[in-house]
Amino acid sequence: MRTVIQRVARASVTVGGRVVGQCGRGFLVLAGFTHEDTQASCDRIAAKIGKLRIFSDENDKINLSLADVGGSILCISQFTLYADCTHGNRPAFVKAMEPKQAEELYDYFCERLSEYAPVEKGIFGADMKVELLNDGPFTVIIE
Repeated sequence: MRTVIQRVARASVTVGGRVVGQCGRGFLVLAGFTHEDTQASCDRIAAKIGKLRIFSDENDKINLSLADVGGSILCISQFTLYADCTHGNRPAFVKAMEPKQAEELYDYFCERLSEYAPVEKGIFGADMKVELLNDGPFTVIIE
């Protein structure tokens, strides 16, 4: 499992011209799944994200978590995180999990994230337009 976490002031996802998910201050999480991933992978990474301390405290030290700042999460499925560009210029996606299994893990992962903060999400497999106001910017990759 591969995730990209961006600290945001706000983020939203639109499908077909309609906003289907959004968050205020918090994280935009892009999540991709590979063949070896399991619910245990989701549990581990959700816990890491939920406890991630990348917000500034009163002394301007990066020391606060989502819960500490009352933040929320927008989680977007993104199989392209497993793009392989080693041969040629067209990415191959053979390392990405099959859609049916990936959707099940994505839903499970979002449930686990919701133990730490309110979660909204995109629509799995849809053509999504994601907008965000990156805060920092501050981006972390967790695998």
